[in-house]
This record gives sequence, C-alpha cells and structure tokens, in this order.
Amino acid sequence: MRLILASASPRRLDLLAQIGVTPDGVDPADIDETPGKTELPVPYAARMAAQKGAAVAARHPGALVLSGDTVVACGRRILPKAEDEATARICLTLLSGRRHRVLSAVTLIDAEGKARHKLSTSTVTFKRLHPQEIDAYLASGEWDGKAGGYAIQGRAAGLIRALSGSPSGVIGLPLYETRTLLLSAGYSCD
Repeated sequence: MRLILASASPRRLDLLAQIGVTPDGVDPADIDETPGKTELPVPYAARMAAQKGAAVAARHPGALVLSGDTVVACGRRILPKAEDEATARICLTLLSGRRHRVLSAVTLIDAEGKARHKLSTSTVTFKRLHPQEIDAYLASGEWDGKAGGYAIQGRAAGLIRALSGSPSGVIGLPLYETRTLLLSAGYSCD
C-alpha cells in the first residue's frame, strides 16, 4: 500500500518517522488557503486538510493520501502563517500573556477514495512577552512560515508557560490521531 504525504513540511516527515512511518512519496497540494470571510477556525482547519488530501489523491489513484493543516486560533480569529517579520510581530504581540488554541486537522484518503478525518485541539499559553523577547525571537528567523508566527519545537518553547493537548499537533501533525487513521485503513505503523 503506497502512502503519499500531501505536504512539503519537513516537520511532518520528521513527526511521521517518530511513529515508524516513511511515506512512499511527498506531493504538496498547492491549493488556495485563504479563509472564508466568516469562516471559523475549526471548520477552516478541517476544510484545508480535506481539500489538500483531495487535490493530491486525484494525482495518485489507488494510494493512501495523508494531509493535514495546523491553525493557530486566538478566540474566533485565525492567525496567519507569518511570511514577514511584521506579521510575526503582530501575532506574538497578540499571543503575549494569553491562551490560544492550536487546531491540527488530519485527513486520510484510502485507495478507494474514502476520506477519514480527525482533529486535535491543543491549548497553548504564552508568558507575557517583553518587547526585547519578541525582538530576540524575531531575530532568530524561526517564525518564518509558521502559523501564528512561532515554532514550539524551537526557541519559542522557552516562552510557553503551559501546553495542554498534543505537542506533535502543535508542531504540525498530531501523531495519535494520524496513527489511528493509518491503522484504520490497514496501514502498518511502527
């Protein structure tokens, strides 16, 4: 059974390796990821994972296709992937001293085209960040391309007071949910 990962994220590959899974191929979906005007974080994360999976499954008939999407949500607000320092600064300033949710949706499309979905919700609490801490984090460049402007697996770990939920989900792929989906489709893990 061939497994295709619908993501270009090296973090997702590393996470899959932790549960003994090496995809047979990697094929990023390359879809429009713009949230709908009134779209809330949970439906948005689920929609993105499903659409990424469907786009890649169409190119790999008969294969298992695994896709995911991670969304940082502050209340009802979907925080962007930080593509520039100004966006990362806005995100970190907003998250400073607050709790927020990280939603990690996973979709697995089997060889017959049946889609299975899981969602992991984690709560992350940042310490109150001083401007110098934000400046230092931004100088690291670690925020680049990260949802909400931070990477919990790096320097940001020292700025987080509490995490409730799935650490792997916050990084980008909830391993418990992913393993459950793979096993339900007959794919051997470990």
